[in-house]
Amino acid sequence: MNRALNEDTDLEVENARKIVDTRNWVIYGYDKVDDVIIWGIISKHLPKLKREIEAYLKKNASCQQTA
Repeated sequence: MNRALNEDTDLEVENARKIVDTRNWVIYGYDKVDDVIIWGIISKHLPKLKREIEAYLKKNASCQQTA
């Protein structure tokens, strides 16, 4: 997420910091990973992230077609 945001400033992801923090929590095991929490994140927040990424891709696809 950090790399993507640094490479393209037009990418707008509302919860980018939380995504990075959650990744670190899962990867490095700062706490015991709780399946219920992970499922809650997936079911509640992933659809919004998907919409944000789809909007970004659509915007960039139309920009590339006009260039």
